[in-house]
Order: sequence, then structure tokens, then C-alpha cells
Amino acid sequence: MGLVSLFLVYYSLILVVSLGFLVHGDIPTTQGGPFVPVTVPLDKSFRGKAIDLPHTDTRLQGATYRYQPEQISVSLSYNYDSVYITWITGDFQIGDIETPWDYNFVGSLVQYGTYGMPLLNDASGSSLLYSREYPFEGLQNYTSGLIHRVRLTDLKADTLYQYQCGDPSIGPMSDVHYFKTMPESNRWSYPNRIAIVGDLGLTYNTTSTVDHLMSNHPDLVVLVGDISYADMYLTNGTPSDCYDCSFRDTPIHETYQPRWDYWGRFMQPLVSNVPLMVIEGDHDIELQPDDQAYTAYCARFSVPSQLDECKSLSYLYYSFNAGGIHFVMLDAYFPYDNISKQYLWLDSDLSSVDRSATPWLVAVWHPPWYSTYKAHYREAECMRVELEDILYKYGVDIIFNGHVHAYERSNRVYKYSLNECGPIYISVGDGGNQENMAIEHADEPGNCPVPQEYVDGSCAFNFTSGPAAGKFCWDQQPDYSAYRESSFGHGILEVKNETHALWTWHRNKDSYLNAGDIIYIVRNLECAQVQVEHR
Repeated sequence: MGLVSLFLVYYSLILVVSLGFLVHGDIPTTQGGPFVPVTVPLDKSFRGKAIDLPHTDTRLQGATYRYQPEQISVSLSYNYDSVYITWITGDFQIGDIETPWDYNFVGSLVQYGTYGMPLLNDASGSSLLYSREYPFEGLQNYTSGLIHRVRLTDLKADTLYQYQCGDPSIGPMSDVHYFKTMPESNRWSYPNRIAIVGDLGLTYNTTSTVDHLMSNHPDLVVLVGDISYADMYLTNGTPSDCYDCSFRDTPIHETYQPRWDYWGRFMQPLVSNVPLMVIEGDHDIELQPDDQAYTAYCARFSVPSQLDECKSLSYLYYSFNAGGIHFVMLDAYFPYDNISKQYLWLDSDLSSVDRSATPWLVAVWHPPWYSTYKAHYREAECMRVELEDILYKYGVDIIFNGHVHAYERSNRVYKYSLNECGPIYISVGDGGNQENMAIEHADEPGNCPVPQEYVDGSCAFNFTSGPAAGKFCWDQQPDYSAYRESSFGHGILEVKNETHALWTWHRNKDSYLNAGDIIYIVRNLECAQVQVEHR
């Protein structure tokens, strides 16, 4: 046994002991599946309704002077050799805005260098601001601060850098922050830990999730949609406990855009040092007059969509590499049928993946296809009908979703049947947002919802075969559902080599070292070869 193998065995044993999760003396693997479905009983002592942080919380306060950079974040480019630094200068304006701030003279500059060395490298970029104007009396308009975006290029792989951002001609630069580049894309190199979290929001439960997440020291954070929940507020800052109740009959959906700024300020200690990759959820659409949508999302986050990167040319879907992992980030609320731009890009992107360089293929989008909770049950069925075949064809290994505010992990599944070549689906929409935790399961008596004619419900007809034939819901926990639990938390993905990845899910209510669910996801190389031959 080589030194690397000995290290992995030692590491696994230490991890099992420290997590207190021992299964017959070893961590279970997907090779031992499919597993008998498990439902963890609801812990009724744990609060399932989260409370938003008030705007007076010290963690949400802005810069002390106008031109001080704030809401600083790092995001990845397509490959390891470049990253984006994004930040905001100046406070937002809200109310009756007659003249936006004049920021034409404020530059976008990043000074950087490898850790421990002088910041001798400079990079400049671009800036923008966006406004939200409502054509109705009494609604408060919003204009953001100046949002800066700078791309750093020609970086070394797997290297720790330090940086400052701002405009030194008008004031001090930011504090020094750090980021580590991703490893080179090959079958031996992977980030140590990737945090996966969804439906985060900005609540007291969010703070617990982020504290737990930071204690796991990730090299990358992937957020699977529903970010700030600014659309759960009226323009005057009054919260709405029920989105549909507040806006069902109104001519426009209000939002309180400062919640985006509060979220960016709260997250800065994490995402100014650890790259954050996001995909939009339904609460990030924020539909406005003239069919404008995703305005805040597209302005505030940087993604590798350019021609010299993943070539999607859209902020709404894109891909990137993290060592030997290729991520595809998809939009479930943008056209995805087989003649759409998103579908055609996805086919091109997946067909170009070199599995000898990036053996792992991971897909991410917001609403899950394989969820057994009553909330949002089979809501994304149209998307599954259009895209499941292409993801199966190219051998996607793992799929991460959010939207449902609970945790669930599947057995390998394809078209609702157990399939040893199908992906593992993992729902982590349990980040801690202000909406209720998902508790009820669609397969429990009296819980089967009626198919709705909105979102994607029109595709969700009765099953035509299998144990649920002729029905809209199963009568018991489906065999494709391996583990489900209603609790807030986050997950950690640790890819060890080209065949094994350790997945752990961490409840907020547990100590930092414990895991609620733990398993090795093992790639089936025989399936991968067959799928390649049938492309």
C-alpha cells in the first residue's frame, strides 16, 4: 500500500472517530446500496421557523466612510488561473431618489500577490450600479452603491494569494484578504473541502449555518439558490411572512433591495477569503416592470460566462472546474427545452468535458427533481423530462439542489427507478431562511398535493409504472430516497480521488465535529465507459 493510500485510510479512520458516526467499523459507500429508505423522526424541540436578523444588527452595518470597499467577495473563473474580486463602494439610496451618486471618478483596482510577498501586481476592472424604480405611488425606489468587478489572471494553481481592493486615489484600500486558487484540473488534484448550502437567507439560523460551515474550513462554497430573500419584504422594509399572500393580487412584486446589501455585509468575513459560486433560485428572480428579472443577482455576483471561459454568455447558467471536478450550474426558471440556448450550451459543454482531466461531473440547480417532501413536490417535473436524459447520457455523478427546506439524499436513480448508473441527488435547501422548515412528506397519509398549473406542475402527471403506477404520490417512502431529515444545516464534499468522494451533512443543532449523514460516493467506472460509448 502506497503512502497516499495509507494517508487516506488514516484520514478516514480519524474522521469516523471524530464525527462519532460508525457503521460496522467503516463509512458506508454507495457501492453497498441501494439502501433501505431512512426517515429521521422530527425533533420537535428544534425551531423550524427562522427569524430574520434586524437591520440594526452590527454585522449588517455598512462602511464607516463613503468610499471604503464593502461586501467583498471572491469567485472562481472557469479554470484555476483566474478569479474575480467583487465589492461595493458607497451606500445604497432608498426612497424618492432624484439624483444617484456620481461615481464616475471611483476606480476599480485590486493589488495582489502570493502570500507573504509584497502586493506588486495590479489589476483593474469595471463597475456598475443598478436601480429599482416602481411606477406606483408610495413604493420606495432603490439605487445600489457602485459594484466593482475585477478579474485577476495568470494565477498559479493551488496557491495562497493576498489582496486589497479599492481606489487608492480617493481613500485607503480595503484590509488585506486572502484566497486560495483551485488545483490544476487532473484526476489527482481536488479542493480539500467544498461546502454546499442552499436557501440561506439572513436569519439567526443562517448565522448558525455559516458558523458551522466556517468551522469546516472549506476551500470553496457552492450556494444552490435563494440567497437574500429580499423579495420577502415590501419596499418600506416591512417583512412578509407569506410571499404569495402579500403579492397574489398586486400589479407588481415589491422587494426590499437593502436586504441584498445586508446579506453581502454579513457574508464578507467568509466570502472575501473563500470563493463563492452561486446559482439563482426562485426568490432571486425578482420580476419587475418590462419583464426585467434577476437584476440584483446579475449585478452582484461574478460568474465565468465569457467567451474565453465557459462560453455560456449568460449569468444564469455556466460551468467551471475545481481541480478534477467539472461543475455545471443550471437555471430552472429559464428556458431549458431541447431547442433553448441553455440546452444547446449544456450539450456543448458536457460533450467537451475531458473525464481524464475532470473525472467528476457535478450538476447544480435550485428545485429538486427527486424530493419526497410535500413542499414543492414534483414542481420541477418539466425540467426533469427535458434534461434527465442528457445528464444521464454524459454520466453526471452528483446533483445538488435546494428549494425544499430540509435535507434528503437519494440512492442512484434514473426516471424514478433505481439505476446503478444514475446520479446521486442531494437536496440541501436547509440553510436557515425565514420560511418554514419542510416537515411533511408527500407519501404520508393525507399529504399528497394536488398538481398545480404553475411553475412546472403541468408536467407532473400520474406515474405510469412501478410502485406508484396510476398515482401522483407514492404510498410509502420511495426506494430512491435513501435518507431524509427535517433540520437546518449544510454539507461538505471531499473528493479523495477519481473514484471516491466523502459526503457529510452537518446539522446546526449538533456540535461542529458531528455529521448527521455520511457516505462515500463511489463512481461506477463501468457505467462511465458505457455512457461514453453511447454518446
